[in-house]
Amino acid sequence: MNIGLFGGTFDPVHLGHTALAQAAVDKFELRQVLFVPASVPPHKQKQPITAFAHRYAMVSLATAGQKAFLPSVLEAPPEGREQVSPNYSIDTVRRLRKKLRNTDRLFFLIGIDAFREISKWHDAEQIFGECEFIVASRPGFSLADVANCLPQSLRPAAAITKPFQKQPAKGDLILSGVNVHLLESVHSEVSATKIRSAAASGKALTKYVAPGVAEYIKKEGLYR
Repeated sequence: MNIGLFGGTFDPVHLGHTALAQAAVDKFELRQVLFVPASVPPHKQKQPITAFAHRYAMVSLATAGQKAFLPSVLEAPPEGREQVSPNYSIDTVRRLRKKLRNTDRLFFLIGIDAFREISKWHDAEQIFGECEFIVASRPGFSLADVANCLPQSLRPAAAITKPFQKQPAKGDLILSGVNVHLLESVHSEVSATKIRSAAASGKALTKYVAPGVAEYIKKEGLYR
């Protein structure tokens, strides 16, 4: 069975997220995509973020009615306690791996902008040994760019990637210890920052987020 893991801050979850997940379901025959909001995102430890309960509620609303989409508490804070340590993807992937069968294929869903920073992730090299990656590409990136984003120990030599500098980031990048699949035509200009700004201005949000999420943001007074 093919399983997708889609982690993020989801502050809030938006139509770009669900479009990426649906494209991955369609192309790679994913049985499930787990949407995993982080309690303490490593790259946003010093930034104010919306409470986990609100972000999880919005993920639940955004995925309602989608058979393959499931909200997940894999990175939920300890019950009754405030979480201090960050959620590292390698720990989440390994926790999920323990629940899967040996024959299951695990795919990590991510946008190309986030993938560009993957070499800086905690134990980044080890993540590639635990799962395959589905990366939402967009115009302006080459296959060489994707390869050069890899952690140093997994990155091919410049002489190998040079011929691919003009080849669009599409298809598959298969190297020793690395399986990266590129998704084309799913890039969205929607951003959480744009949505929060629109909410603060009292603007309609339905072109950015699912109707249930828009209603929840309004009802709870989020981002005001």
